[in-house]
Amino acid sequence: MALTTALVLAGCSGGTSDPKASSSGSGPGTGAESAQSPSPAPTEVGPADFADQAKGIVDSFSDEELAGSLIIGTWSGTDTQTGVNLVTKNHLGGVIIMGDNLPQDPTSDQVKGVTKAITGARTKGQPVSIGVDQEGGPVSRLSTGALPFPPLMAFGAAQDPELTQTATAVQGRNLADLGFTIDFAPDADVTTGPKDVAINVRSAGDDYKNAAEVVAEAVTGYHLGGVGSAAKHFPGHGRLHVDSHKALPVSQKSIDELEDTDLLPFKSAVKAGVPMVMMGHIGLPDAKTTPATLNPKAYTALRTKLDYDGVIITDALNMEAVNQNLRGGETVKALQAGADLALMPPDSAAGQQAVVKAMKDGDLKKSDLKKKARRVVAMQLATADVQKGLADAESSGSGSDSSGSDSDGAGNAGAKDLGAKDPEKVLTEVGEKSLTVLKGKCSYKGTDSISIVGGSEKEKTALTAAAKDAGISVGSGGTSVSLSPNTSAEVAVGTAAPWTMRNTSAKAAVTAYDSNEYALKAVAKWLKGDLTAAGKLPVKYDGSDQAPDCS
Repeated sequence: MALTTALVLAGCSGGTSDPKASSSGSGPGTGAESAQSPSPAPTEVGPADFADQAKGIVDSFSDEELAGSLIIGTWSGTDTQTGVNLVTKNHLGGVIIMGDNLPQDPTSDQVKGVTKAITGARTKGQPVSIGVDQEGGPVSRLSTGALPFPPLMAFGAAQDPELTQTATAVQGRNLADLGFTIDFAPDADVTTGPKDVAINVRSAGDDYKNAAEVVAEAVTGYHLGGVGSAAKHFPGHGRLHVDSHKALPVSQKSIDELEDTDLLPFKSAVKAGVPMVMMGHIGLPDAKTTPATLNPKAYTALRTKLDYDGVIITDALNMEAVNQNLRGGETVKALQAGADLALMPPDSAAGQQAVVKAMKDGDLKKSDLKKKARRVVAMQLATADVQKGLADAESSGSGSDSSGSDSDGAGNAGAKDLGAKDPEKVLTEVGEKSLTVLKGKCSYKGTDSISIVGGSEKEKTALTAAAKDAGISVGSGGTSVSLSPNTSAEVAVGTAAPWTMRNTSAKAAVTAYDSNEYALKAVAKWLKGDLTAAGKLPVKYDGSDQAPDCS
């Protein structure tokens, strides 16, 4: 995907935390400027500035509208009108768009068609939230419809806070241009390595403080790009070895015991101004059969330990860690426990109706639900204000096009101009700075021809294209390059978690953390001998001691 336009990031001033975030610096051949410290976090205009407007909107809601405003729904299939009807009929606060709501290999225009239809579905002044799981890497619901973006571990390897923030702003601006208001990212979990089946490369790494820095910069970047973010999955999923999509994982440590470790990325996200925190489906030592999403103590801990007054959203309630036979009761239980937004109930209509009934029966207090709705609507209004500011800047001629904005401010913020950034150069820099040597030397001796073995056909095709761009011929001879740890070759190239290559017999091995075009172009440049891999391995595992320090 070629990107030729410049992006000027419009943001605001304030302070970031010291120690989840991602970051711009000078990478080989990119010509971008480097910085050793993160740019300041946004503080000027936020949900608090829309509190009065949100109160007026919420106070006008009927019980049905109030109940629906606290739900982010989902639907199956590519019929967009089904999603529109879901929002309109049930007065939903928003929807999340999943891969099956889009055609295979969608274009950006096809994605925009879906989001545009949904945008006009809500009334009474509450902007409809349109969310997506677009973390990057393995969690990229939009496929070809959005920029290719690596998982957070690539930024943990790059060790460049400004690059994390700039790249995340590029991604956020792309998503905002596609019609989204929320990206359910960044992942604030800290991975434990090979046993971490659910998170792995979605995490910045296994160092709590480094992960916290990456998360904070990502939160700021999303804001600068014009979308809301959601730090997930509180109180931390990375040390758990059960996938909550399939069953309920249980933490061996209490939230109190996690305060100086797993909670650090969430603390940094809150300090950076994250508008949402996602509660995870995680059992705790004193509530082993109850997911944190339905556990009042978990919500209280998030509010008090992190001094967090923003929106708390559940993880998807249609996951197997939650009882799927409650017929809307899961939504009621989540709101009772402390959630402001219920994400993806198994049946959104049943969830809305169950909340209305719970209000009438006294199981949910209307006054409490109105407080939740005010937080939600204020957040939605604040995001809409930022997006309007960016759009106004573009339409007035100060912005370049749909890839970015040359605004000196976002919304009413009077925001700071962080400078022009070419998205293609930024993503190229991410690929080059994150490329990490697992075995061998930081610089490869260089080759003019390779043969590719192992891996999927898609990966082979992508590496072939990248190699040819780098001036490397691809055929049956030359240096053998394996895309699989189980196929013998002179060089092994990983496109996933680094530990997947720990058993390779190759004498030289690198990981790009992803197979997007920018990651593989960095691999090809390294194979050619034109790039010294600078990534620092962000996680330790059995065999990681073979990796040299190239940072």
